[in-house]
Amino acid sequence: MGICSSYESVSVATAKIIHQDGQLQEFSYPVRVSYVLQKHPSCFICNSDEMDFGNYVSALNGDEELQLGHLYFVLPLSRLKQPIQAEDLAALAVMASSALMKSSTTSNKKDNAPLVFSVTNQMKNMRVANSNTVGSGGGGGGDGRAVVVGNKHKRASSRGRDFTSNLNVITE
Repeated sequence: MGICSSYESVSVATAKIIHQDGQLQEFSYPVRVSYVLQKHPSCFICNSDEMDFGNYVSALNGDEELQLGHLYFVLPLSRLKQPIQAEDLAALAVMASSALMKSSTTSNKKDNAPLVFSVTNQMKNMRVANSNTVGSGGGGGGDGRAVVVGNKHKRASSRGRDFTSNLNVITE
């Protein structure tokens, strides 16, 4: 007979905030927006779930609590009354993916999975990031394609170089 033990990895949900410089800040407990903005008085916080191409970005109220399991962006006040463009969404997606991949402490593929966003009809045939086509075709809200952001490939011959994230399109 022997002694058996097992280990179960428990993932704790956190509120993730992506700052303007690409740094990730995580809270494992609810925190008020006003607390985060104390160091950023000329900025606002928005929920990534509420960001949509062509719509205005809405700021969270200072009394609101950041919800665990959600992703937020700290943006300058100058972006508050501007409609968000596809290029802006793509840049924020790349920044978020990069920050999340850098913060991952395990080599588990699930934890290092790239962010995937649906491509809308308004974004088809648009060129962003290194002139790659974002999407084409379509019907409905999306066109059956997805944008994959932040999928890094490292080779043995990379000699320690860090490859920048690329924006790719894959057919589903």
